Amino acid sequence: MSTCNETNISRTTFLLAGIPGLEDFGPWISIPFCSIYLVAILGNGLILLVIKTQKSLHQPMYLFLSMLCVTDLGLSASTLPTVLSVFLFNTREIDMDLCLAQLFFIHTFTITESSVLLAMAFDRFVAIRHPLRYASILTSARIGNIGLATIIRGIGLHIPVVLLLKRLPYSKIQPLSYSYCLHPDMMKMACADTTPNSYYGLFIVLSTVGLDSVLIVLSYVMILKTVLSLTSWRERLKALNTCVSHISVTLLFYIPLVCLSMISRFMKNALPLSQILSTYLHLLLPPVLNPIVYSIKTKEIRKQITKFFQKYSTKRL
Repeated sequence: MSTCNETNISRTTFLLAGIPGLEDFGPWISIPFCSIYLVAILGNGLILLVIKTQKSLHQPMYLFLSMLCVTDLGLSASTLPTVLSVFLFNTREIDMDLCLAQLFFIHTFTITESSVLLAMAFDRFVAIRHPLRYASILTSARIGNIGLATIIRGIGLHIPVVLLLKRLPYSKIQPLSYSYCLHPDMMKMACADTTPNSYYGLFIVLSTVGLDSVLIVLSYVMILKTVLSLTSWRERLKALNTCVSHISVTLLFYIPLVCLSMISRFMKNALPLSQILSTYLHLLLPPVLNPIVYSIKTKEIRKQITKFFQKYSTKRL
C-alpha cells in the first residue's frame, strides 16, 4: 500500500517509469522500441492483408490466425502511446482515467490472445483427429461465434477490474513501475484495502490463462495420441508439422508470462529490472515474433506473401 497524503481520487496523476538507471538514454532506447512496434504492425498487417485477399486462405486455420493478428495489433496499440512518450519525449504523467483505459485494453487483449491460442489448439485437434469432418465442424459461423466469445470473455472479465480500481482512493501523485499501466502495479498504489482486487485478479488469472494453458496441453495430449496411432512415420511427421507454428507462438506467449509470475511471487528480492524486462518480453515479444513464425513455418502463408511482393514489384515496374 502506498503512502497516502492529500488523497483525492478525482485529481490523481500517475507517473510512468522507464528502465531504472537508463533514464538519460531514453531517446536511444526508443529506437529499438520503435523498430519493434513497426515490425509488429507491418508483420501482422501483412498477414491480415494476405488472408483477406487470398480466397485459398479462407480456411479455419487461417481465420484463427487472423484473429491472433488482430489481437497482437490491439496489444501493440495499447502499449505504444505511453512507451514511446516515456522514452522518446520523457512524458511520464498520465491521468487516472487514461491509465484505467490503457490497463483495460492491455489486460483484455492479453486474455483474448490466450483464448485465441486455445481456439487454435482446438483447430489443430479437429484437423488431425477428424480431417474428413474438419470443414463441417469448424464452419464460418462457429469460428465467428468463437471469436465473439473470446472478445466477450476478455471485456466481461476486465470491466469489474476497472470498477474495483476506480472506487479506491489514491494519493495526488503516484509513481508506477512501468511505462504503461497494469492492474497489480496500480493496485499497489491504492490507499485502502485491496483484498477484493487481489482475489478477483487471482480469479481472472486462474480462470483464463491458467485454464487455457491446461486445456491447450490436454489438446496436444489428444493430438499426440492420434498421431501415434498413425501407421506411417511420414504421416506422423506431416501431422505434427502442422502444429509447429502454433506450439511456437504458444510458448512465446506463456514462457515470459510464467517467468514474470515466478519473479513477482517467489523472488521478492529480485532486481526490479528483471521484472520490468519480463513484462516487456510478455507484452512486446509475441506481436513481433508471431507473424515471423507463421511466415517462416507455414508454407501457404510464405507462398502467398512471396506472391504478394512479386505482384507488387511487377506493378511498380
